[in-house]
Amino acid sequence: MKEDIKQIIYSEEVIKEKVDELGKRITEDFSGKDPIVIGVLKGANVFLSDLIRKISIPLIVDFIDVSSYGLSTETSGVVKINKDLDFSIEDKDILIVEDIIDSGLTLEYLLKNLKSRNPKTIRICSLLDKPERRRVDIKVDYIGFQIPDEFIVGYGIDYAEKYRNLPYIASLKEEVYR
Repeated sequence: MKEDIKQIIYSEEVIKEKVDELGKRITEDFSGKDPIVIGVLKGANVFLSDLIRKISIPLIVDFIDVSSYGLSTETSGVVKINKDLDFSIEDKDILIVEDIIDSGLTLEYLLKNLKSRNPKTIRICSLLDKPERRRVDIKVDYIGFQIPDEFIVGYGIDYAEKYRNLPYIASLKEEVYR
């Protein structure tokens, strides 16, 4: 796997510091509330597990699995829900946890879907934001890092279901995914 890596962009230590910072901000902002934290599978699972341990208020964790990429590097624009939520979010404070926001199309679909279920509030936390690739206007409440338009892997983020187990975030060599 390491031979496929072009460059480490964020080390384990830098990611840990950012997750600590985000956890503190979310704890303050959701103080007095019992949020449902929704992890968007599969990419956000590593970030979510680290993040919730840094949030020091009561919370419920749920997962939703949506896909628009398949084994491609580009979104198809067609979003499919593979696994829906287990809990009702009606009149609840929601925090969506994403690994990366790229075009925004998948998240836009997910937001419309979740808003139709009448939550009290919805906020978004994404470890990575790639604003150069944005095709829709999405307000993200908590952003870990803004990244350039490179294909990245690690810390839960994959290419063709591989590289999720890398403890850092790295760019992938072009010849691997072309």
